Amino acid sequence: MMTPGGDPKGTDPKGPDPKGTDPRGIILEIQRMSTEDGPGLRTTVFLKGCPLKCRWCHNPESISPLPQLVWNGVGCIGCNTCVDTCPLGALSAKSKAIVIDRERCNGCGACAQECPTLSMVLLGETWRAKDLVNELAKDQAYFLKSKGGVTLSGGEATLQRTFTHGVLKGLKARGIHTALDTCGMCSFDCLETLVPVTDLLLFDIKEIDARRHEKFTGVSNERILENLKQLPGLLGALKTDLWIRTPIIPGATDREEIIGAIGEFIVNNLDGRVSRWELCAFNNLGKEKYTRLGRQWAYGSTLLVERKKMEALSLEAVKTGVGEGIVFWSGSVRPN
Repeated sequence: MMTPGGDPKGTDPKGPDPKGTDPRGIILEIQRMSTEDGPGLRTTVFLKGCPLKCRWCHNPESISPLPQLVWNGVGCIGCNTCVDTCPLGALSAKSKAIVIDRERCNGCGACAQECPTLSMVLLGETWRAKDLVNELAKDQAYFLKSKGGVTLSGGEATLQRTFTHGVLKGLKARGIHTALDTCGMCSFDCLETLVPVTDLLLFDIKEIDARRHEKFTGVSNERILENLKQLPGLLGALKTDLWIRTPIIPGATDREEIIGAIGEFIVNNLDGRVSRWELCAFNNLGKEKYTRLGRQWAYGSTLLVERKKMEALSLEAVKTGVGEGIVFWSGSVRPN
């Protein structure tokens, strides 16, 4: 389980740490050769847990801070080993499918360990910070050639503050470029801890209007915007770059007035510290993930944004006066 300080407790497969000097964290996935989470070729580490519940989230398995069990029916041979193994009786076989009772399942992973075809998967693995740094450092050769590095994402990496700090600090000690991807829903004290060991801060501004932000993400954006207002003072003489990222979601944030308001906020509050403002086109690849978690996705039938819409919103962003050559858009789109 997660403690209020953001550190996981429980069985640690990476060994004991009697002095408490090597924090643990729960990792969802390590994705190598990424080109979307900062400059160059990068390895992106997705951490478990997020304080937001964005309706359009295409990584729903990252929202819960706890490990989650999923069943992949493609490889299942129907042996029911998982059903027999579960100590809580949370699994049952019905109509050639394995049904997970999520009220009973505690994410122990016993069924996943015994599954002969790896059809039962536990999403979320405990790592020690030093072990993760050692694993990520294996990619250092292509970081150097591409001027890339490691990005900690999620979920929301600030929820596992001590672990995130340990990983970022360890990477910087190895000379590896670090990036922190955040929704900004954390204490400013947390940012004061993490930003000094971060080369690039990727900060989301999803909406300016507090009510609309709460409607689409489940929380108000007051703390997020207040943190952003304080960032220039924190960045000070630090060499940390600041990128702003805005998701362009059909029917939600794909409006010129929203982009205009965000641009005005950037100009008036961030003192020219933003070196890139990226408009990120909606990703519709999350439907299967929701199905595996036994959930419906509100955006399951939503089409990609049209190219002309992304181009129009980019022009609107430039009009706000954020700066020459700062606005970019990314992601898959529909042709005009």
